[in-house]
Amino acid sequence: MRRYNYIFIMVFVFAFVPRPCSAQVTSNSKTTHLLDTIYANDTKNVALFFPEPIRQGITGSDNFVFTYNREKEQYFGLLQAKPGKESNLLVVNRNGSIFSYIVRYKKQLSKLNYFIPASNSIGNEKPIVTDSILAESSEERVDNRTFYYQKFCSYLLNRKQRIGRIKKRNEGIVLSVENIVFDKEELYFVIQIENNSTLDYDLNFLNLSIETRQKGKRKSLQRLYQEPIYKHNLPSKIVEGQTVRFVYVLPKFSLSNDRRAILELNEKDGERNIEMKLSHRYINNPN
Repeated sequence: MRRYNYIFIMVFVFAFVPRPCSAQVTSNSKTTHLLDTIYANDTKNVALFFPEPIRQGITGSDNFVFTYNREKEQYFGLLQAKPGKESNLLVVNRNGSIFSYIVRYKKQLSKLNYFIPASNSIGNEKPIVTDSILAESSEERVDNRTFYYQKFCSYLLNRKQRIGRIKKRNEGIVLSVENIVFDKEELYFVIQIENNSTLDYDLNFLNLSIETRQKGKRKSLQRLYQEPIYKHNLPSKIVEGQTVRFVYVLPKFSLSNDRRAILELNEKDGERNIEMKLSHRYINNPN
């Protein structure tokens, strides 16, 4: 009888003593990182101060705008919001630290300044990895850059900002350059094509070149084609009565007085071609 009582006590004790393997698994399990929420509205600027200068900042929805100095990196950015669904804000510092937040519209704000500690970073875009993974990291950075172009081009298309009346037409086809914007190391050309004719317009190409006027007795013109880094929403056809807007992204450049940019619109299997001259004043003084 005593033997059975002893066995029962031992089973009881082992049943309630924590097992080392189970405890180790629990302590090493990953926990879900909950994103903090930042509130903003359209009447006040909400300032976000980061531990390192901001290199890149992107919002997931157009009703949120995060502005920061793209020419000279600074430690703070300003957030504004219009009524709409919640979104997210992704910020990358100069040292590669990544910060991510949920952003929401709120009519009345109780907090206008956020001082972000380095501990809030969710990771770094430059992890220490082997050579084989470094190649993948480079590809990811390219994808991140493309994503940034997409978001910034969409932002520009939603703005009503104009750099001037730069427009030319031919047989019902109207080519316009609405805006030229400098950001980081690129120039963004916001372009519009209107088809006011009775026929669809099939786009063959739209090229931007730099034209140099050679001085001397034999004056001549030389053109150098500029390859866009990225094209956003470029159409292949503009149907009758349609207006399309798109963006060309090119490496930053400037022009001297004897040079100008040429925008050349060419119709596929047609003759409704347009050649537009852009003065160096527009190129050297972008928005």
